[in-house]
Amino acid sequence: MSYSKESKDIIMPLLALQNIAIAYGHHTVVHDFSLELKKGEIASLLGPSGCGKTTVLRSIAGFEALKKGVISVNGEVISNASTTLPPEKRNIGMVFQDFALFPHLNINDNICFGIRQLSRSQQKQRVEELLALIGLSGFEKRYPHELSGGQQQRIALARALAPRPNLLLLDEPFSSMDVELREELAKEVRQILKHENITAVLVTHDQNEAFAMADNIAVMKDGELLQWDSAYNLYHQPNSPFVADFIGQGVLIDGLVVDETHIKTSLAPLEGIVPEGCKAGCTVKILVRPDDILHDDCSPRKAKIIARNFQGANYLYTLELDDGTQLLSLVHSHHDHAIGEKLGITLEIDHLVVFSSNL
Repeated sequence: MSYSKESKDIIMPLLALQNIAIAYGHHTVVHDFSLELKKGEIASLLGPSGCGKTTVLRSIAGFEALKKGVISVNGEVISNASTTLPPEKRNIGMVFQDFALFPHLNINDNICFGIRQLSRSQQKQRVEELLALIGLSGFEKRYPHELSGGQQQRIALARALAPRPNLLLLDEPFSSMDVELREELAKEVRQILKHENITAVLVTHDQNEAFAMADNIAVMKDGELLQWDSAYNLYHQPNSPFVADFIGQGVLIDGLVVDETHIKTSLAPLEGIVPEGCKAGCTVKILVRPDDILHDDCSPRKAKIIARNFQGANYLYTLELDDGTQLLSLVHSHHDHAIGEKLGITLEIDHLVVFSSNL
């Protein structure tokens, strides 16, 4: 049976990592890691420092050998336990944390670095296309030191895109920028990649970057993939206490299972599905997000404000119940309450996220 190129793109992932493991000497730093990306999909490897996300990225690029498993691009094996295709033969672009632009070359020559095999007219056309795409037309003759950090980042992206790679890898490309510019650039880069239908993998420890840029996110811890999902599902349906704590803001409060649908807590009796195997008397942890705790002056349920963080439109209050349980609550900032005050609260949890205390 034959397939068109378009149907192959649907059936066959552009990037496939199958049960890969990576070790430094006798120390395994990535364990049994698997994921697949379709053509044009943007993924993020997200996790704390030292979790192995950059090591996975480097293995895709060809800078790290595999202890076991297989990496394939467009169905072609580029790495396994016995073979590693050299980086320069992979047709994979990379954008580095420090941009790695050549300071002695102007913008035109920086972008042309990977397409010098093309004719001068073809190089000129590609540079003009890319500068228009990133909103920097007319910058050909400038040098990197004449540009802002955000402009340099766009040029680094254009240089990586110039050879039309099968896959683009981005290693913490916004980490040197302030938070506001970081998220703005992540959105811009996403638009550029989607416009070009480029498949990409972003490494970051900043969840807001990952949310702004990626279609799906791989949350990692200690070299393992804990959850591969959309940002929405990671926030609302985390599969482990670590993901629940790492993604978004929230706290895990103690609960006692009454029956298969009811849990007793110091906050309120809660109703939802308890973890499989948890019988009456089992202790559990319940995820409570700041938007689950609503401010209500008329509520008989009160909590003491022990800290507050002004965020412009909102205050993020840290609250404490009589038994010492702490909660977070996001409240409109015109409700200006002082530390030590009692705040009336009501609970509004649409979907109960419950974990066994044994996890």
